[in-house]
Amino acid sequence: MNTKTSKSKQICANEVNESQVLEQAAEILSKRTFGSKSFSSAEDTKTFLQLKLGSYDREVFSLLLLDSQHRLLEYTELFFGTINSASVYPREIVKATLAVNAAAVILAHNHPSGIAEPSQADIAITKRIKDALSLIDVPVLDHIVVAQESVSFAQRGLI
Repeated sequence: MNTKTSKSKQICANEVNESQVLEQAAEILSKRTFGSKSFSSAEDTKTFLQLKLGSYDREVFSLLLLDSQHRLLEYTELFFGTINSASVYPREIVKATLAVNAAAVILAHNHPSGIAEPSQADIAITKRIKDALSLIDVPVLDHIVVAQESVSFAQRGLI
């Protein structure tokens, strides 16, 4: 194998490894910072979600599924979209909530544009999800939109 081919393979391997390392670093940071901590502060939740969703270049809708003490049971990314939208299905959110026997939910998605201002579509889907989860007595504590600055629906009085 010639040196030029070897170097190009090494560069490709370094790029893949760098991406994997960054993902693992975000996971380690979130575990160290939030381990068994309760998600009762919007600011702490924003920080956690910035680590999870901040680097995506397309819209990703996720859930923090919580126990009765608002500790994290599971973080899951359910829906993946394009640069400015993602299709979200309340039925799938209810299924994910029941699967881990969650007592509360925090919704989250990113805005790759960098502007976290909630759209009318964001507000409407939040209401639909909240209505669906209320049928199984699971409250939606917040909906966080992640961008350069994150926005909490609860802090804005939208939940």
